[in-house]
Amino acid sequence: QVQLVESGGGLVQAGGSLRLSCAFSGRTFSNYVMGWFRQAPGKEREFVSAISRSGLSTDYADSVKGRFTISRDNNKNTVYLQMNSLKPEDTAVYYCAARRPPKVTTTRESREYDYWGQGTQVTVSS
Repeated sequence: QVQLVESGGGLVQAGGSLRLSCAFSGRTFSNYVMGWFRQAPGKEREFVSAISRSGLSTDYADSVKGRFTISRDNNKNTVYLQMNSLKPEDTAVYYCAARRPPKVTTTRESREYDYWGQGTQVTVSS
């Protein structure tokens, strides 16, 4: 069974940076499309970013484009989210998600992801 464990969240001032990691285990990581989502208090879970199995194709929500970078290391079974120029509105619980094969395309739809981590809290102070 796939397991996802996020880390790297914390408290940061506006304008600062954080790097989230998501460790994947249980199956062959390179076969899975990966995504990041976030959920702020009182709001629905929203798409942040996704990355293809090879890492060559990425997608970003407009709200984070130019500030966040998704990447993966298939040798380390880990997907990352580098977050720069953080804003208070980025405050949320961040979740990584995996889309099992044979699905090969990135997607912004949370229902298209099959496995989820427990989440890591990111708080950006103004």
